[in-house]
Amino acid sequence: MRIYGPNGTTLGSPASHTRRTSSTGFSLPETPTTPEEPRAAVAPKAAGNIDALLALQGVEDPTERRKRSVARGRGALDVLDELKIGLLSGNLDASTVNRLRDAAAKLKSSSGDPGLDAVLAEIELRVEVELAKAGQF
Repeated sequence: MRIYGPNGTTLGSPASHTRRTSSTGFSLPETPTTPEEPRAAVAPKAAGNIDALLALQGVEDPTERRKRSVARGRGALDVLDELKIGLLSGNLDASTVNRLRDAAAKLKSSSGDPGLDAVLAEIELRVEVELAKAGQF
């Protein structure tokens, strides 16, 4: 792919006519009868401030943010299930409580979807209640 124009990497030049012979060998371009006009050298345009580039990289797709929020919610529900199984079996592990604390911290960010945010807020509330019951909050 070639990019022509003032922002491109190369400036386009009109194609010269080549002399073709019946052989399939090498051919030379015809010498132009009129000299080409010299073109002024154009400096490449700067992309701007590095902060602008970093800001563009930080812009995230709403669907990706939603997917990550759903994954965090599922992860928190999985840890809550492990906590329930640990409590019912009498084998409550400290690592489960630590993972529950980590899951609660991850649920604080917004997904951009009001319905999903409401469900995540309910999951976060449940996680905080379980942490309070465990005396770890």
